[in-house]
Amino acid sequence: MAYGAYGLVEVLGEANAVLVLDQMLKAAEVSYETQDTKCGGHALIFISGSVSAVSAAVESVTTAPPCKVFHSAVISNPSQEMVEIVEMFKARGKK
Repeated sequence: MAYGAYGLVEVLGEANAVLVLDQMLKAAEVSYETQDTKCGGHALIFISGSVSAVSAAVESVTTAPPCKVFHSAVISNPSQEMVEIVEMFKARGKK
């Protein structure tokens, strides 16, 4: 599957991840891909869509954050390796 862009946002806690995801989904035509939780409760949320939609969604939570946003990024035209990493996170979350 080809992706125009991935958006990544890191927050602390699952509840904050839900708030951030909700805001991004309402801000632009993006799709939720997966989420990964790291040690210390940091949650990394992955979204996908067109470059402009993903940029708008990520910008919506960095300019008016519902909680503390630690890091964010937009990856346009992701490499096959990046797609495989996201797919690995998705598969790990289904177990």
